[in-house]
Amino acid sequence: MKAIYLDCFSGISGNMMVGALLDAGLPLDVLSDELKKLDIGSYALVNQEVVKQGVKARYFNVEIRQWFKKSRNLSAIQKLLAASDLSEQVKTTAGKVFLRLAEAEAKVHGVDIEQIHFHEVGAIDSIIDIVGTAIGLEYLGIEQIYASELHVGSGYVKCSHGLMPVPAPATAELLLGIPFYRGQISGELVTPTGAAIVASLAHSFGPIPAHLKTTRIAYGAGSLDLEIPNVLRLYRATSQETAAEAKIVETNIDDLNPQIYSHVMERLYESGAYDVYFSPVIMKKGRPGTKLSVMTGTDRLEQVVAAILKETSTIGVRILDCQGVHLEREIVTVATEWGPVRAKLGRMAGQVVNAAPEFEDCKAIASQQQIPLKIVYLTVLSLLKDWYAPAE
Repeated sequence: MKAIYLDCFSGISGNMMVGALLDAGLPLDVLSDELKKLDIGSYALVNQEVVKQGVKARYFNVEIRQWFKKSRNLSAIQKLLAASDLSEQVKTTAGKVFLRLAEAEAKVHGVDIEQIHFHEVGAIDSIIDIVGTAIGLEYLGIEQIYASELHVGSGYVKCSHGLMPVPAPATAELLLGIPFYRGQISGELVTPTGAAIVASLAHSFGPIPAHLKTTRIAYGAGSLDLEIPNVLRLYRATSQETAAEAKIVETNIDDLNPQIYSHVMERLYESGAYDVYFSPVIMKKGRPGTKLSVMTGTDRLEQVVAAILKETSTIGVRILDCQGVHLEREIVTVATEWGPVRAKLGRMAGQVVNAAPEFEDCKAIASQQQIPLKIVYLTVLSLLKDWYAPAE
């Protein structure tokens, strides 16, 4: 399983995240072509190699080529994403970050979420940073994200409402439950966009997990020049998590509105669940009920249990040890007559023993080309036969 670890010793911002992904292997032309699918106005992408206190890094930024900054609320951004030809995975990832950011801003300002306009971090640049992050994660096939504790900086930052202490109120709200420290560096090191990205997408925070095997190190540069290297260090890695680290959390429920179950599932995956499923059961007094089963790692057990207790009507859970065997997973791109389609490969001892087309990619092509989904799926599946060659 492909993963990244974000070492935020100098904080994190949206452009630092995109810069790190570019340095980690995301081609600029791929990023640029994907971003053109958004109708957001005139801009230019900045992509430079810089040195920050002796550390070579990739500096990414957005130059807005219009005389005003248009602010958008959450609904406008959701409609913008929905109207684009971006993949469903990119739309979902970006939408999750924007929602988290809007919720934090709304709580801080004491207004309805639809009254929040993303003026603090700009319009075009914040959209590009968040959508660009989603594009990079998809291109690199990242399935797990981990992060260190966050260095937020110290002092005050100038916002539209005046001077605010670091971390700014919205950033502080986004960092609830996430370890961070201020340090001696003066200035805002974690921006609202950066905080929203890690708060929405990271599985856990702390030292780099022992089960990650690093394959590449990349650096995304920030705009400021500091006493320390102002860079976000990104470790590309493969996850070698063992079965001993897995747990199954279960509970039986018979008094929850079934409409809520899909929301519960979403929250559990956000909390770090590997798998979530519901099973029909017969409970005491012959009442029909539902058994909720969640598989997770020990590092996310506390968050998963908290999500179950908060989001469902149960008053307790069972925690069981779990043993399992998992194939090494890899995301590849297959060229078809309709365009590229992602697929998941499962390897055993280096050899592919399982392969499956990405359903959402096939669904999007079927809709665009007006052909049966089963034809697209079977065509991609037939193209995957070449991956079954024995490993050298």
